[in-house]
Amino acid sequence: GKFTKKISELQGQTKLYTGCFYFGATTPSFDLETPIDKEFPTQHLSEVLLRKTSKQFLGEINQRPPIFSAIKKDGKRLYQFARKGEAVKIAARPVHVHSFELTNVEIPKVEFEISCSKGTYIRSLANDFGKSVSSGAYLYKLRRTKIGTFDVANAADPDIFSDQLTKA
Repeated sequence: GKFTKKISELQGQTKLYTGCFYFGATTPSFDLETPIDKEFPTQHLSEVLLRKTSKQFLGEINQRPPIFSAIKKDGKRLYQFARKGEAVKIAARPVHVHSFELTNVEIPKVEFEISCSKGTYIRSLANDFGKSVSSGAYLYKLRRTKIGTFDVANAADPDIFSDQLTKA
């Protein structure tokens, strides 16, 4: 209805995610959508190194979106090129990371919470983080917990919400 016009406004708001990176391997999609393509050593990784390195991803950063994304290039979605195995040059673009905290470090898995701007690909951040510590990493799990003032902590249970709609 009339609230459809608000979608762009909502999507442009700051987002908060929790998730987990897996270090020591990469995938072409930077997440679990595609199988592992390369493995890397992790013996040199430490909590101190990971926490120190995470600081370089704060503020405005230039980020290259993953090839497995819906961004258009030459009239086609990037994932269409990726699925055909075609190489595509993807320009980096500025995004803003407001906060980035490692909440649990149990190498090879590292849990995090991140607050970021529209257009930030957490999958790309995982891949870039892995490169920054001379290893590989991919996004193991991700959950959006907040967008603007909408917080999952204040969300209604879907079953209760559905019951309330049918009673109205």
